[in-house]
Amino acid sequence: MILSQIWKSGANIYLDTDDRVAIKNQNLIPAEVMQAAEQNFQSIDDWFKSWKGAGAEQVTIRKALHYLCNWEQNEKLNKWMCEDTESALLLIDWTEVLANNGWKDIYEDYRQFENDESNKLAKELYINAVTYAKKGAGA
Repeated sequence: MILSQIWKSGANIYLDTDDRVAIKNQNLIPAEVMQAAEQNFQSIDDWFKSWKGAGAEQVTIRKALHYLCNWEQNEKLNKWMCEDTESALLLIDWTEVLANNGWKDIYEDYRQFENDESNKLAKELYINAVTYAKKGAGA
């Protein structure tokens, strides 16, 4: 929840090249959110580091979820979802599978609710993303 509030403020929190949590535009973050982030720093750091070895497919689905939740703005992803309704519906189907597996809180890490069905949908979504990106690149 803290991360989503930071992203929604217009600031960006991320893991930098030195594996340290960094923030751009920290001045945009409300004081109470910044205080909560400081108090929960270890959990935030652990979450970012848990994504360290993630492949492109996992990063794509995470970015798509953040887009769907309106946490992070991403023009390319927005354009893709608006132009490719099949992929937008696939993303919704993926969240439904997770919900059926017990994922009831969007602020809870969804990865513990994944199964073969959700992984299949995530892979299909990733393939659609790559295909869409190649079309945009003139391929």
